[in-house]
Amino acid sequence: MKKYLPHLCILAAGSLWGFMGLFGRKLTAGGLTPASTVLVRNVGGLILLAAIFLITDRSVFRVSPRDLPCFFGTGVVSVLLFTLCYFNSQQRNSLAVAAILLYTAPTFVVVLSAILWRDKITKRKLAALAIAFLGCTFVSGVWGGSLSVTPLGLALGIGSGFFYALYSIFGRYALAKYKPLTVTLYTFVFAGAGALVTSLRPAELAAAFTSPRMVLLALGLVVVSTVLPYILYTRGLAEIESGKASILASVEPVVAALVGVAAFGEPMTPMVLLGLVCILLSVYILR
Repeated sequence: MKKYLPHLCILAAGSLWGFMGLFGRKLTAGGLTPASTVLVRNVGGLILLAAIFLITDRSVFRVSPRDLPCFFGTGVVSVLLFTLCYFNSQQRNSLAVAAILLYTAPTFVVVLSAILWRDKITKRKLAALAIAFLGCTFVSGVWGGSLSVTPLGLALGIGSGFFYALYSIFGRYALAKYKPLTVTLYTFVFAGAGALVTSLRPAELAAAFTSPRMVLLALGLVVVSTVLPYILYTRGLAEIESGKASILASVEPVVAALVGVAAFGEPMTPMVLLGLVCILLSVYILR
């Protein structure tokens, strides 16, 4: 069981990220723009993590100033830019296109890991990567109709995948020196600060959060789809290589599809089921 704990952490993280669309869609329907949703996610994550560690373990706050650029990488270059690109990609592309372009991330991770750490690109890893990506295309519905994309939409979509991938890269450097909780905390120190600079709209937030329902949805986004999955993913990343972790996290779109069926009445099509089988097969290959 101990051997598979890092894998289970990654799978749990991907599953929790799959609920992001549930909270994000309802927050948008309640009056928040994508930029404000990014702000709520990142600043809320920072506040919650800081409060928890101030009470339970203040040693998590201790880092060397010379290591801060690495946390700038996980927080601003990865988390903040990923969310900005992804939410805007969804505005300019269909959700199917946005999802497919996001899940170019494992390819970036596998290639960068091979360049930076000479991780082996094995036949098993390539097979799992191909099957996982194929599964994502089935889940997103890419085979179900015509899709179109603008140059800006394409750039935003590929950008979301690239910046998403960089968390596994910067995080691996940080984990060589710090424990996972410290990496997660300082990731959101920088992501939260960056969101305040790029996405702060006080009037919009004040108007939206007069409703207790919106407050609860924001808490769901912060706790369920931000803090918990990043803690779990970083914990798993501390013990397994970056490329494998990124592929395992591809369970996210499957969970997102199931959430869509349960919460919004979206149809459970044969393509979604086929995608589920493909992604579970990729997880089995990497066991």
